Amino acid sequence: MFTLADLLEALTATRLDQASLKISEAHVDSRQVTPNSLFVALPGENTDGHAYIGDAFQRGANLALVQQDVPDEYRVLDIRQGIAPDAAIPQPPFCLRVENSLEALQQAARYWRRKHDLRVIGITGSVGKSTTKELVAEVLSERYVTLKNPGNYNNEIGLPLTLLKLDGRHQRAVLEMGFYVPGEISFLCDIARPHVGVITNVGTVHAERAGSQEVIARGKAELVQALPPAPEGTAILNYDDPWVRPMEDQTRAYVFTYGLDPHAHLWASHVEGLGLKGIKLQLHFRNEVLHLRVPLIGRHSVHTVLRATAVGLVEGVTWSEIVHALQQTHNQLRMVAVRSRSGALIIDDSYNASPESMLAALNLLDELTGRKIAVLGEMLELGPYAQASHELIGRRAAEVADVLVTVGELGKVIATSARQHGLPAQAVTWVPDTMDTIPMLEDILHEGDTVLIKGSNGLHMDRIVAALESRS
Repeated sequence: MFTLADLLEALTATRLDQASLKISEAHVDSRQVTPNSLFVALPGENTDGHAYIGDAFQRGANLALVQQDVPDEYRVLDIRQGIAPDAAIPQPPFCLRVENSLEALQQAARYWRRKHDLRVIGITGSVGKSTTKELVAEVLSERYVTLKNPGNYNNEIGLPLTLLKLDGRHQRAVLEMGFYVPGEISFLCDIARPHVGVITNVGTVHAERAGSQEVIARGKAELVQALPPAPEGTAILNYDDPWVRPMEDQTRAYVFTYGLDPHAHLWASHVEGLGLKGIKLQLHFRNEVLHLRVPLIGRHSVHTVLRATAVGLVEGVTWSEIVHALQQTHNQLRMVAVRSRSGALIIDDSYNASPESMLAALNLLDELTGRKIAVLGEMLELGPYAQASHELIGRRAAEVADVLVTVGELGKVIATSARQHGLPAQAVTWVPDTMDTIPMLEDILHEGDTVLIKGSNGLHMDRIVAALESRS
């Protein structure tokens, strides 16, 4: 287990054997603090973690990383100028004063990662990272003790918090890596030191911040550039994505491709959507063909299956173990089906939205039965791709939906495009605000209807689902 001696050595290069205090895990939210954990006080735009030190101590934290002066009631060990080998350690709980709390957290994670001999799988891409992370972890867990980052712990804070959970039992770690600006994934790789890099795809998500799809592709490629050379390192690349495939020229690692194209190392054919019952497919690898039925919703899930299988093969998991994990998985993070009290089937894919994931959701709606109602919120952070992307979604919605409700300013573009591509005007409604959809849907939903709800996080489309479940 991580100890105070490890933390001090990571931050000062001096090890104090008398600093035997055990640290179970680290948190930046005092509400999540557990006994014997480390609370990292981070200053933020809306709140400052230093205001919650007392709360963290009350919940059982035995140590707090701080970068500001704290009230006299707290014991403090200041290590900004280093620490003497015979330094006295205060009784817990106490504060450890550093120059920068976040940088100290990152350095601690970097140190702790290097103390562990295990293989790390890094996953990035515009769409499908979290679902891929979950399924990869399930496949690897068939054979290895596997750590994964929880939820959306995929950034410069969440990834270090995850790595501090490592202990001597772990044999593999599966780490999702998010991207907003160039250099971010390279920085995360410096901390995590991945052996395997999985690229899901390159879309237009975050183009507003990154600048263009070309910049996004370069940012994602930082993962494969950071991998060790073959045979230790392996880059697992989406052969079907024209932005991802060329990344094979940017890595020293062995390249393993997956996709629907028979030229990929691992490829799938005969993909059949079974609605809410999952998908059927054939997997091809070398001279082997496997016929599978997997309980993942939507035909687009075939790429998730391929990615998890590819990691399993690279990491020495047997076919029987891979198939068992795929067929038993309950991994459907982003898209779930619930019933409204009126009997309508609600496909809740409200977590977030990009052009790629929006099209995938509409394709799933197309596979389902009943009157099809699409409730689509605008897609944020698309920058120069915003207009064309929303027009594209409107065109596909016109082909799939019987009724279309759009939300937000760019939702107007979806609505207009849907009308232009043949959806009757009376079947299309635009509303400015998410909550405006609720009374409308309560009036029109009936048993036998299928409703897709999807939009960017900023629109809080999940509130629609919650309201329809409780009030319909």
